[in-house]
Amino acid sequence: MVAVRGYRAVMPASFPPAAARPDGVVDPMSLAFAEARAAASRGEVPVGAVVVGPDGAILSCAGNRSEEWHDPSAHAEMLALREATRIRGGQRLSDCALYVTLEPCPMCAGAAVHFRIGRILFGAYDPKGGGVDHGPRLFARPGCLHRPEVIGGLREREAQDMLRAFFRNRRMS
Repeated sequence: MVAVRGYRAVMPASFPPAAARPDGVVDPMSLAFAEARAAASRGEVPVGAVVVGPDGAILSCAGNRSEEWHDPSAHAEMLALREATRIRGGQRLSDCALYVTLEPCPMCAGAAVHFRIGRILFGAYDPKGGGVDHGPRLFARPGCLHRPEVIGGLREREAQDMLRAFFRNRRMS
């Protein structure tokens, strides 16, 4: 499993089995789901994020760490974006893609603008807390500095089911 120490992702030689396709290629969304499951096992809201470089290589991945670190900004997207820029040695990710299991919140959408991420692909829509297709719809605002390509609904049902199960279990305990 991918572990995060501070804001740096430490990735093992092999990714979790759920992230590898039969042809050996790592599927970024599967890796994001693996990160979300790991976050849930730590008591975090199950959200995972992966940044993929222009060549298709995984640059970084992370799951939510807000509860563990007592840091409300430690969302999966923020951690993955920070690590990707650290690895690349610059602050722009315009030729990269962000895969995330849940529609980014306004904070993460705003960060994506400033990181200049090229594309955002997400799983479940978030009518209550989303900032892309719901809520402030940040990228549609006239003053938005950068508008990434956005594709929502990837493995949407799987992402919704994971979130529903997490919150159902939380309510019951």
